[in-house]
Amino acid sequence: MNTQFPDLKIHHQVYKEIDVNTTLKGTAAGKTIFISGASRGIGQATAIAFAQAGAAAIYLTARSEEGLLDTKAQILKANPDTQCAYSLCDVTDATQVKAAIDHCVTTFGSIDVADVNAGYLDKWTKIGESDISSWWYTWEVNMKGAYHVVRYVIPHLIQSAQKDANSGHLVLLSSIGAQLVTPGASDYQTSKHAINRLCEFIQVDHGEEGIKCFAIHPGGVPTDLAKHMPQEIHPHLVDEPELSAGFIVWLCSGQADWATGRYLDSTWDVNDLLQMKDRVIGDDLFVNRLRT
Repeated sequence: MNTQFPDLKIHHQVYKEIDVNTTLKGTAAGKTIFISGASRGIGQATAIAFAQAGAAAIYLTARSEEGLLDTKAQILKANPDTQCAYSLCDVTDATQVKAAIDHCVTTFGSIDVADVNAGYLDKWTKIGESDISSWWYTWEVNMKGAYHVVRYVIPHLIQSAQKDANSGHLVLLSSIGAQLVTPGASDYQTSKHAINRLCEFIQVDHGEEGIKCFAIHPGGVPTDLAKHMPQEIHPHLVDEPELSAGFIVWLCSGQADWATGRYLDSTWDVNDLLQMKDRVIGDDLFVNRLRT
């Protein structure tokens, strides 16, 4: 029987293979990391994880300066040798995104990894009862915002990959919701479905230039954003943000470069995933396709 959910061991917390303080320590050495949506939650946890993994520099963007300052302080606490800079940036504004990316490159000389984390989720409502502005704003942030970052960061990632084959990683925050059809979630789940397809197109267009792109589900993390979902879903928000952070660092270590252009779940056990390599490639798994 075909299923969208592979039979892999599931994790809710960090484990040995994705532990940035042990197994992955040093895997980000010498790299500059660009992260959008880095002021809290998963983006903040990912920034800290890259610092713990030895990143040379981390550039943060978000709309909250208070949150960015908090993330920066935690980065420096995690690794005083990691340089850090930030700028206020609304990903729906292409001019602001370009300015942030240009400032990162001017400040640190390169971008070796990009994590597109900024997202939006409003109260779920049936389409016929939805607020038009809010419904479309979800797409503005989740899809248009992701496109803006991708558009301006890719040339720098290509330059990085040409210098070092173990660079040029690009991670897009998707959601398990991309695979579901949940009543009232049309704006969020369609936008995340589109993210998965965008990931495929990025790989098709730029894979030969060294880009390694992934779309990931970060798990059910009890972030402020996730708590906008209906109350009955909240008991499923059991995953710590450090889990997806460690998974992202693992992806950017190069161990899953064979799985580029695909949707992956941060809760999946990476050893089990590696065991599926031949089947994933051979059957072209973990991509959105019409079922017949």
